[in-house]
Order: sequence, then C-alpha cells, then structure tokens
Amino acid sequence: MTAEFLCVGISHKSAPLGLRERLAFSPEKMAEVLALLGRDPHELVLVSTCNRVEFYVSAPVADEAARAVRTAIVETAGEQALEHLYEKRGDAALSQLFRVAASLDSMVVGEPQILGQVKDAFELAQKAGAARGELTRIYSAAFASAKRVRTETGIGRMSTSMASAAVELSRKIFGGLEDKAVLLLGAGEMAEVAGRHLVAAGASSVVVVNRTLERATALAGLLGGTGHTLDALFAELVRADVVICTTASLTPILTLDNVAPVLKARRHRPLFMVDLAVPRDIAPDVNTLDGVYTYDIDDIQKIVAENAASRSSEAVKAELLVAEEVTRFIRARAVREGVPVLAQLRAQAEQIARAEVERSLGAWGADLSDKQKKSLEAMALSIVNKLLHQPTAKLRAVATDAGGERLAGAAAELFGLDDAGKKRTGSDNG
Repeated sequence: MTAEFLCVGISHKSAPLGLRERLAFSPEKMAEVLALLGRDPHELVLVSTCNRVEFYVSAPVADEAARAVRTAIVETAGEQALEHLYEKRGDAALSQLFRVAASLDSMVVGEPQILGQVKDAFELAQKAGAARGELTRIYSAAFASAKRVRTETGIGRMSTSMASAAVELSRKIFGGLEDKAVLLLGAGEMAEVAGRHLVAAGASSVVVVNRTLERATALAGLLGGTGHTLDALFAELVRADVVICTTASLTPILTLDNVAPVLKARRHRPLFMVDLAVPRDIAPDVNTLDGVYTYDIDDIQKIVAENAASRSSEAVKAELLVAEEVTRFIRARAVREGVPVLAQLRAQAEQIARAEVERSLGAWGADLSDKQKKSLEAMALSIVNKLLHQPTAKLRAVATDAGGERLAGAAAELFGLDDAGKKRTGSDNG
C-alpha cells in the first residue's frame, strides 16, 4: 500500500504561547516519541521550536497515524490542545513542510534559524531510525527548495530575526543602547544573534550566563564580553539594563521570588527583559514588579508586523519558488512510482495554468506590479496542486492494485493523455 504524507501540529498562528509551552518537547521526550510513533511501517519527523510543534508522518493508513499523533499531543499538553491543531495531508502537507523550511511560515518571515532547526529535527529522526525512505526523499527536496529560496530571493537578507527584533525593541525603549549593560541568559544560536545585534547597537558591556561555563565563555569571547555560570546570575542581574533569555529550561529561571530581592540593589533602575525561550525563562508575574518590563515571544510580533511590508515582495517570489519545487517533487515521485499518467496529468495541468497566466498578463499585465504578477503565478500553481490532490492520491493508492491499471487508463482517456493510456493499458490504435 502506498504511504501518505501528513502534518499534524500547532504554531504561533493557531495556538497561544501558554499552550505552545506545554507542548514543547525536550530532546529526551522527542527521542521517546520518535521511537514510539516512528516504527515501521510509519516514518516520523518531529519539529519542535519556539513557535511550532509539528509531526510529519509517512504512513500507509493516514487516519491511524493521525490518531496516534493526537494521542501523543493530548498526553503532553491536555485535551485543550486539540482545539488548536491543524492537519494537512498529501500535497498540502508537502507544501507546509517546504514553506516552513523556507521560513515562509515563520513568525518573522525570512528568519534564518528555522532551516537549521528543521535539519536538526530530521537528523534526530534519522538517528532514531524514524526517518528512512520516503521522508528522506521529502526532506532532501524541502532542503533543496529552501536553499533555492535563499539563493534566488532577498528574503533572508531582508529578514528580521526574533533576536534582532528583540534588540530593536530594547533600543526603542531606552532610546539607544550606547551606555547599557546587557545580560544574555543562554549561549545558543539565538543568544549569539542577539548578542551580535546588541554589540552593533553600541551596548557598553555584554555578560553571558549559561549552565556550562565553557559555552558561556566561548560566546562571550565572540562578543568581547565575559562569561559566567548560573551561580553568578543574580549578581549580574543587579548590573544589567537589558536581559535577553534564550535557554532550553523546562521551568522558569527568573521568578517573582528571586527577581524581587535584586531590585533594591538596583536602586530602582528600570530592568528590561525579553524572553525568547519556549517554555518561558521568565515567570509571567515578574512583569508585576515595579520597574521591571518583560516581553515574550508573542509580544515580538508587533515589531515583526512593522517590518513585514519591506519583505512582502521577496516573500511573494519565495512562495512561487516553493510552489514550483513542490510541484517538481510530486511529478518526480509519480515517475519514480511508475505511474506515468500522474506525471503527464500534472505536466498538462501546469502547462494550461501557465498559458492562462501568460494570456492574462498579456491582456492587463502592464497594469500589474512585479509582486502582483508573481502572486498570480503562485496562485495558478497552487490551484493546480489543490485540484489534483485527490486524483493523485487515489491513483497512487491503487497503483499496484489489480484495478490500478484500469483506473490509470480511464484517467488518461478522460484527460486526453493518450500516450500515458497506451503505456498503462497496452492498447495500440495503430
């Protein structure tokens, strides 16, 4: 039986931060879920980031796999999570993965971290034996598509990362960072990005506090600062003006009880803290303290929205490239699976769609901007993928069955694909 590809998950678009926190998977929990749900004949990749948790599954019985994923989600985050889930199958799931890898579905469109996070998730699934044949092909195509987006559009160059958006917000709050002391809690990739932006903005000093001293001092060395373990956190908090939190802790590190005593020693200087971690490093009630101003990932969306307009044109180009790459993968899979009628059906549909786009552009293209023209092309390819999803799924499902040959022949005749019909049915009119 031919496997079907599906995606089940939540993201910043479908669920509030509180729920995303409950569903965040630690590396140990991810390994456990991969071992449980990625057993043959199922394949699984679990992507768990600050802004999304998505299960990408290849399974012979999609309904059965979707039920297993929903059960795992409920066990982790409770029944409420079901209200915020989305599920995509077949071509729609492919499109979701390709868009995620290209950072088109990110809170900050064009941000560079997501591709690395998706690659890490895939490598973890491979090591666990949960990603083998079909998912390996799918993810290889998604990574190639993301690389093309980075190479052929300016979406990455024009992006604002979560970390840089946090720095932009802190600069607005203080009216500049030239005389401000910065504390980075965590020493990962996002902390490094934030640190580089802070140094470029003129921060007077940078201190890195991390669970391990080695990583803290390594990052501090890159930024011209000093590194410490968590033992020094509250002493450094007395001196800091800006705090950026990015750890992988499962529980808040900064709480009302441990931040309040620091404020007296600060002599009422304002403390600005941005929490980019999920689960949060800063307990929500810390924001109730006088002179303390905390912002979490969802708050950063306001900065993101202000920068969206400048990226929209490049995002449209990227959407078109992704649609083309999804279509290319689907067509290649049809050839690989020995169902030539699928490849010809898609090729014919794409040819018709492109011809109609060209005809429309010839009639009133002079009145359209480049962005509008690219949007029209992307929409045409999207319509093709959606219209052909069900016929494609059905033909793939019965390709090796007894009735598969008859159905392929009927499809070839119905859509006027004579060559494909001959190849499948063996008929000859000459």
